[in-house]
Amino acid sequence: MTDFPGVSYVMPVLNEADYLGDAVTSILNQQYRGDKELVIALGPSTDGTNKVAQELAEADSRITLVDNPQGRTPIALNLAIRASKYPIVIRVDAHSELPIDYTERGVATLQRVGAHDVGGLMDARGRSAIQRAIAAAYHSKFGFGGPAYHSGAPEGEAESAYLGIFRREVFDEVGFYDENMWRAQDWELCLRIRQAGHKVWFDPELKVGYFPRDTFGALGRQSYASGTWRGEIARRFPEGKSLRHDIPPLLLAGVAAGAIALVVIPFTRDSAPRPVSVLLSLTASIPLVYAAASLFAGFSSKASGVKEKLLVAYAFPAIHLPWAAGYLKGRIFGAAGTFDKGRVK
Repeated sequence: MTDFPGVSYVMPVLNEADYLGDAVTSILNQQYRGDKELVIALGPSTDGTNKVAQELAEADSRITLVDNPQGRTPIALNLAIRASKYPIVIRVDAHSELPIDYTERGVATLQRVGAHDVGGLMDARGRSAIQRAIAAAYHSKFGFGGPAYHSGAPEGEAESAYLGIFRREVFDEVGFYDENMWRAQDWELCLRIRQAGHKVWFDPELKVGYFPRDTFGALGRQSYASGTWRGEIARRFPEGKSLRHDIPPLLLAGVAAGAIALVVIPFTRDSAPRPVSVLLSLTASIPLVYAAASLFAGFSSKASGVKEKLLVAYAFPAIHLPWAAGYLKGRIFGAAGTFDKGRVK
């Protein structure tokens, strides 16, 4: 491999008309001395995305379009990888923008540490007040907890990688994305890479600008799908289980029990034995404690202004509770047929 091998960016796209142009510009403007190409796999969008993509491809010969009629992310990625040609494959997202040195830094890290997949930080940001608040919730450890690509960690080997900068030969060795994994397909691929004896590497200097969902409804639908597929991973793979994944379901159970206790208490105030009354009161306090913790985390976040800090506090339950419900569904019943409806228009 040369110091500046050619790179193939692969991008799954579905209903991204408002973001695609900026994402593509950030890719083609990369300060990198090797050859570049961008392969976009177009899903069945309904918002004019495909027209935008066609105009971009007509304006720059480095862009190739492939059809992905099923619209599923792993299928899109596999189609794009197979249509690409260079020795480095870089997964990109239409909702993301790359810093100008992302490619050079990523390829250098790949070579420096002898990894087969490298990823960095998801630098969430927003255009509207709600999107900025959701982005601030992404950055908060109260929002997503442990993943290094959200809150950062020292450079080193990792379980998975955000997006991913790959040596092409790894796909020939371990296979492509699992097309039955409608979400969490990156984690499953990284598992196979690690099982083959190769490194998956986290580099905190690699930061990708990411625009999250811009409504709480879309955020909740995304969180539910993500939780469901995380539950599927925990169901399938011993390596996919973690104690931190059990915290949101416990929170959901506590909030649900607290809501029930709040309804029951007025009817049992005079008749329930004291131990039962105390237990009901303690249980009823759980939603209030969670609301207070959300407010505290919201006002401790990087959001600016009281309004956006309150919106951050509101974003936490839109992340935690649907994720927990999805996780339980995935662990018990599996995730088959569950997909993220957050960007389906």
